[in-house]
Amino acid sequence: MSDPALGLLMLGLIVVVIILGFPTAFTLMGLGIFFGFIAYFKSGQAWNDNLVFDLMVQRTYGSMTNDVLLSIPLFVLMGYVMERGALVDKMFYSIQLAFRKVPASLAVATLIVCTFWGIASGLVGAVVVLMGVIAFNPMLRAGYDVRLAAGVITAGGTLGILIPPSVMIIVYAAVAGQSIVKLYAAAMFPGFFLALLYLVYIVGSALINPKLAPPLPPEQTKVPIPDWLGRFQAAYSANIPAGLIKALISPAKARAIEFEGRPMGYKALLQNLGFALVPFVLTAGTYGLIWWYVVIHLPAGAVEAGPAGLEQLGSVSIASEPTTAAEKGPARAFYLWFAGLASTSALMLARYYWRMTADRFELVKLLTTSILPLGILTAVVLVVILFGITTATESAAVGAAGAFLLALHAGTLNWARTKEAVFLTAKTTSMVCWLFVGSALFSGVFAILGGQALLEQWVLSLNLTPMQFMILSQAIIFVLGWPLEWTEIIIIFVPIFLPMLKHFGIDPVLWGVLVFVNLQAAFLSPPVAMSAFYLKGVAPKHVTINQIFAGMMPYMLIVILCMVIMYVWPGLTVWLPNFLYGGT
Repeated sequence: MSDPALGLLMLGLIVVVIILGFPTAFTLMGLGIFFGFIAYFKSGQAWNDNLVFDLMVQRTYGSMTNDVLLSIPLFVLMGYVMERGALVDKMFYSIQLAFRKVPASLAVATLIVCTFWGIASGLVGAVVVLMGVIAFNPMLRAGYDVRLAAGVITAGGTLGILIPPSVMIIVYAAVAGQSIVKLYAAAMFPGFFLALLYLVYIVGSALINPKLAPPLPPEQTKVPIPDWLGRFQAAYSANIPAGLIKALISPAKARAIEFEGRPMGYKALLQNLGFALVPFVLTAGTYGLIWWYVVIHLPAGAVEAGPAGLEQLGSVSIASEPTTAAEKGPARAFYLWFAGLASTSALMLARYYWRMTADRFELVKLLTTSILPLGILTAVVLVVILFGITTATESAAVGAAGAFLLALHAGTLNWARTKEAVFLTAKTTSMVCWLFVGSALFSGVFAILGGQALLEQWVLSLNLTPMQFMILSQAIIFVLGWPLEWTEIIIIFVPIFLPMLKHFGIDPVLWGVLVFVNLQAAFLSPPVAMSAFYLKGVAPKHVTINQIFAGMMPYMLIVILCMVIMYVWPGLTVWLPNFLYGGT
């Protein structure tokens, strides 16, 4: 058998052996050593002098010194600490109340919490199990269709591996030699866009067939209002912000109202006014950050603007004074769009505050206490990466430290949970690092045998267009997602396609993000479909695995639709990294 044929046999065997259930990392190393021994074999040479052992040492050392992998244990630790220390049930309750008037409100709240919690933790199994415990039974008790309830949990739980910070993106960056920061920026919009498509499907299904998600009874949609708030409204105003301002000016009536066991003083008034101002502060802070970055921070030549935000300004910066008509156009467009959006947001805020009665105020407090701390930490971790303030590893360290602080503040993290989080982090990190060692040895032997060159020659002989190659490569990865997990696909099969991207003129960042979205299907496609088995472990006994599989099928089609839109409209993926860091 020729060396290239041995390489193809090696590639086929790895799929068969993994499907049989053997550990992936050690299977990679075992096949690499076995076929490498054959490739380097020389007659009369002592077996321990075979060069495959030198290759194994070199590849292992190369994986150990890969700086990209340093951020993995820190991001994983951040996820496990949040999983054990945060209050997901309170978050789910507050979001469900916020969307109580939306069709399929429980399913919508489940998807939003899955997305948010997935971003914070990045652990698919943890998110699916947690939401299965918290949200699955309430949806079933409310009369929701089993397939709809199972589908939203399993599909929503996988988003955490796509939306940054994500371990999958770090692994791809290490394999492809790409910037983690650019990949994070590129995956941001597609991840949220896929979540939006899921949301449209859920709400649309409930509108078309209300029996899938019956409306909740009034007692489950009513915001609990404390007694002091009713007395406060009677004393000052039905509008809470206006009443709090009046109370700060004239606090005599407020002192007669009992708040948390004591008369309401200035501290309590300021505290409640702070809660009321949270929507304003978040909106103003967002626009302020955009203005600072685009107008003040960006250097000349780094700004993109225009009606769609995709036109390159070239040598002009918004911060500089435009001198020509060509320069003034994009700058003026930015100011017009910024002013239009800011004015619209201001009008919406004014309307919101004008109608802020007791139930809306209490809802703001619930959302603030359950979401804001975790949201701020997640936003800080992403912003410092995307704006180049820290490296990915430093950002991961900030996230891990912040997760410990949040859990300690919530009082839900004890020594036993901390030890468990650290042990699970070590276990997950070891798995990923051993996979890299096995993959490095396997791919090295595969290339030495000529398997990589043979596959490249075969693909090039097909005379494919870039679109045809894109479809072929993504279709192969989609099919591989049925029997394999994302780790095996990225570490074993993605490196086979990477050398061909340059020939077809395909951006590895765009192609990589398409792979990330594609691999969402790996968690949703039988027979592996790990999300289904995670949910089955905590689901009621009457829920069958086939019902869970049936609930996941529509989301696989949505994944394909998202990929088509990403290819037709590449700006969805490449605009943000190009805007922040220039052309890829």
